[in-house]
Amino acid sequence: MKKVITYGTFDLFHQGHYNILKRARALGDYLIVGVTSESYDIERGKLNVRDSLLKRIENVRRTGFADEIIIEEYQGQKLSDIIKYNIDILVLGSDWRGKFDYLKSYCEVVYLERTKNISSTKLRGEGATYNVGVVTDDTWDNGVVWETKYVSGVHVESVFSEDEEAARIFCKKYELDSYGTDFDEFLDRVDIVYIKTPLKTRAGYIEKALKLGKYVISDSPMTLSPNKVRELFELAKAQHVVLVEKINLVYLRAFNQLVWMTHSNLVGNVVCVKCSICQEHFEGGKSFNETVVYPLCAIIKILGKDYLEVNTNAVKDDDGHFIYDMITLKYPKAIATIEISSSVEVEDEFVVIGSNGRITIPNDWWNTGYFEAKVDDTQFLKRFSFNFEGNGFRYLLQELMIMISDKRTECTRLFTEESQALVDILRIIDQRG
Repeated sequence: MKKVITYGTFDLFHQGHYNILKRARALGDYLIVGVTSESYDIERGKLNVRDSLLKRIENVRRTGFADEIIIEEYQGQKLSDIIKYNIDILVLGSDWRGKFDYLKSYCEVVYLERTKNISSTKLRGEGATYNVGVVTDDTWDNGVVWETKYVSGVHVESVFSEDEEAARIFCKKYELDSYGTDFDEFLDRVDIVYIKTPLKTRAGYIEKALKLGKYVISDSPMTLSPNKVRELFELAKAQHVVLVEKINLVYLRAFNQLVWMTHSNLVGNVVCVKCSICQEHFEGGKSFNETVVYPLCAIIKILGKDYLEVNTNAVKDDDGHFIYDMITLKYPKAIATIEISSSVEVEDEFVVIGSNGRITIPNDWWNTGYFEAKVDDTQFLKRFSFNFEGNGFRYLLQELMIMISDKRTECTRLFTEESQALVDILRIIDQRG
């Protein structure tokens, strides 16, 4: 008897789940299905799981394909199960391709192509699946396709690019349902639009998508015009949809806790915020404006938007290319500094200095799951740790789904006035640099 095993969360059970179980069953004589537990989903960073474990198990059982259903409860259980149940074939979706090849020493590993063109309107009766489309000019996805695997209710379906070849390669690379060069046709297929084109084209795409009632995520900055920023947010509100900037930092629990504790005078009155960051640390690459957005956003969240003065001291190489800058922002009772480079070595660090201590996030602070605090009346550092998985994009997606569910039209993680202040500072830096 040939035994087959497969695993999944099976949240918001749909045709794609049904098809993979059917195809897995056809590969052998006996099918075991592992359904992830709530605790394991939390541990691996799976967010927004809507259905209870009992409901997910029942949905799998009702297909009639599973001869046995087990619960997946911990990392590494797949190997234990393969040995325990004497498994011949492990079946996984093609989006996991290569991730479990190490198990080929124990059984055959088969990656099945996922079901394409699952209509969100067919699933919306269950309330909850939104198709995502990517607007791009290259073949890099910034991690959005992988990150959506960990947020229930979203599915990347389509890609648009004015460059047809880039769209075709992107679609094939990430196994999407469709691609195209007609923006209106693209918008018809999706509910949420992620815009990652160069700065000069972002505002135009955002405006078109909002006018057609689409939820929009845009790389930041969306534009270098504070007035245009306000117009776009007002348009989103008028259309009863959500517009959010892709600054993952502001959606991380650790960072939000740091901001709250700073505002609660954990280290007394803040006198200085220091940030260091290098463009080269971002996979896929970022421009100067896209990189400096992170420290600027962090400073605004801690010190506010009412700065007094901005100064920049850019250093360029012999060919006139930017290589380093030290930016300072003066506030009524504090100062902030940003050390940023394109290639020269800087020590990544984020520090809040207060009248009664300091808070520090070392290394890649924009992707943080923890921070350290030292208050003057203590002799040791206290570490505050929070769950962080992936590249942080899933936490933005989770917040977006909550906003959609709550019918909110403004993001409380980064207010319109804060976005305007950020763009205003960027424009000053751009003019003086």
